[in-house]
Amino acid sequence: MTILTALIALLLDVAIGWPDRLFRKIGHPVVWLGAVISWLDHRLNSGAHRAIRGSLVSLAVIGAALLPAIALQVALGRAVSGHMFLGPILAGIVAWPLIAARSLDEHVRAVALALERKDITSARQATSMIVGRDVSAATEAELSRAAIESLAENASDGVIAPLFWACVAGLPGVAAYKAINTLDSMIGHRTPRHQAFGRFAARLDDVANLIPARLTALLIVLASGKTRWAGLRRDAIRHRSPNAGWPETAMAKALDIRLSGPRVYADRVANEPWLNGKAKDPDAHTVAQALRLYRRAMILAAILMAGVFLITR
Repeated sequence: MTILTALIALLLDVAIGWPDRLFRKIGHPVVWLGAVISWLDHRLNSGAHRAIRGSLVSLAVIGAALLPAIALQVALGRAVSGHMFLGPILAGIVAWPLIAARSLDEHVRAVALALERKDITSARQATSMIVGRDVSAATEAELSRAAIESLAENASDGVIAPLFWACVAGLPGVAAYKAINTLDSMIGHRTPRHQAFGRFAARLDDVANLIPARLTALLIVLASGKTRWAGLRRDAIRHRSPNAGWPETAMAKALDIRLSGPRVYADRVANEPWLNGKAKDPDAHTVAQALRLYRRAMILAAILMAGVFLITR
């Protein structure tokens, strides 16, 4: 039944996303989590024992997301006992804001459309909304790479991983995952401020994404119909992340482009290794192709979940 919860959450997100009117009124669960993490970071990330403090902060934030989710899932189960499907459906409605398939598509499409119009200023602005690197002087190829890399990585972090944990543990699974992933995105950086404080959060995120990242790569492989799984590992393990390299490499090989490589951040230049480095640079057309491949992969994920649900009923 947890698979039904995941499927309902995905279908709702694809259909309506998180409406702007709702966001203006109440915000978003991830924004709420981010506010808590930011508050704790500013008050506890100083002095001695930063690693211990950061670990306790991570556990507290995960607990703050997990315990209400457990209580709500139990309450839903009791309230609708005797109705086999109603509990998982209601849990899927609650989990719906924690899936980001539609918003990811919209953000990357904004980059693609700006590049197609040759509006480099708008393309840089749209790209800056989805990546942490400095794109103020980025070229079309650099913007295209950044957008496709973000699409591939967040297909895992924002869609497949929360769906995977929803399938494994229902509402508590997806709530705990989103807490872990939000912690990593805010404090799991290798910077002087967060190197120790965010170490525990970063390692938790690595573990939580270990299976979903490879599932995402497999979905991209299957959706492309031409990429060989055997050729992915060589490049994927060269990536700075133990997980992000898998979907990014799958996307690079499926589109016959190179991704990653050197990029500029506010305080440094990161000389990252190339993924599929002998291929060409992407362009506006390739970003549109990547979006179509992403959509096929997400449709395939939905079909697989529906199939497993029907078989295991």
